[in-house]
Amino acid sequence: MRIVELIKSDPEIYNAIMEEIRRERDKIVLIASENYASRAVLEAQGSVFTNKYAEGYPGKRYYGGCEYADVVESLAIDRAKELFGADHVNVQPHSGTQANMAAYFSVLKPGDRILGLSLSHGGHLSHGAQVNFSGMIYKTYFYGVEKKIGQIDYDKVRKLAKRHKPRMLLAGASAYSRIIDFKTLSDIAKEVNAFFLADIAHIAGLIATGNHPSPVPYADFVTTTTHKTLRGPRGGMIMCKTEYAKSVDKMVFPGLQGGPLMHVIAAKAVAFKEAMTPEFKHYQLQIIKNAKELSEALIARGFKIISGGTDTHLMLIDLTGKNITGKDAETALDLAGITVNKNSIPHDALPAMITSGIRIGTPIVTSRMMKEPEMVVIADLISKVLENFQDRSVIGHVRDKVKALCKKYPIYEDLEI
Repeated sequence: MRIVELIKSDPEIYNAIMEEIRRERDKIVLIASENYASRAVLEAQGSVFTNKYAEGYPGKRYYGGCEYADVVESLAIDRAKELFGADHVNVQPHSGTQANMAAYFSVLKPGDRILGLSLSHGGHLSHGAQVNFSGMIYKTYFYGVEKKIGQIDYDKVRKLAKRHKPRMLLAGASAYSRIIDFKTLSDIAKEVNAFFLADIAHIAGLIATGNHPSPVPYADFVTTTTHKTLRGPRGGMIMCKTEYAKSVDKMVFPGLQGGPLMHVIAAKAVAFKEAMTPEFKHYQLQIIKNAKELSEALIARGFKIISGGTDTHLMLIDLTGKNITGKDAETALDLAGITVNKNSIPHDALPAMITSGIRIGTPIVTSRMMKEPEMVVIADLISKVLENFQDRSVIGHVRDKVKALCKKYPIYEDLEI
């Protein structure tokens, strides 16, 4: 894949792209919300569909020349329906937050009550955080995880729902490592006459391959991003029951968005097709195996994992016993070539820009074909850095080990440097 024109027309952007390729090749990336898309996904997203305006939906456009846009959007919709068993799918949302916004707006009014997992306990920003539109427009209430076990107590969720009578109950998390009981949450929603929305942005790939229970049979709305474990382009998607199809589509366009990003939708279609393969199912299973192995290896090295382990692709590490903040851990690990993100832990005493924890996940290292033995190595490297985070010689030694590991498990070898 050669970049020809950009180096002549805009060398500054060209150089930034080259450095990003080097970064993705040469560092062990453990950010749970990221992944490395396939070459086919990259090609579709970089295609001439970036030129096309296609306001409306297949067969019902406001622009001419949409016959091939209709082809790719119809394929994306049909493949998503097959992949998740959904009644109706809208693939146009530009992001997970916009997918949530469209789902909310399709049935809720400003001031309605919503109940979701607290952001500080591992929930999503767009599930009612005060700094987000969802916390500005709606009356928000939250459930959390139990302090001792770090897991959701569904009986307490039921009590909160009965007390606050939300119009919508939300499920889904960005830093919760255990299986989510969608059926129980659906039952709770029914008991209080609430809509039920499941946000599966993090676990969509696991759900698509049967490695996590699906909310599709139980939820009125299912929203997701198309990157993360699904390994597609950055974007969003809404699935819903047939009865909400018209209101959802109308809210996405013309309610919240204009022209869809057809090049991204083409890439979504490619990713959905890839997700139907036996190889992808094996990949998702390996993500979970790797996460469990990494979690166990870190616990063996004295790290505290919130909830005591993981059932999914990620884990949240409590660093309060390690004499280091999440921010300093992120910085030290990055110097050593290991990319993570600082993350608040439940009942965190430190602010969100400092934090007492880090969140790590295994989608990218699994995309690099690493398996359980490499997770033990990575745990050892993380431990060495965080136990000696002020020792530049240790960090340099780990950086050399990281480079060797990345060279052994290369990625994007055909991209130009």
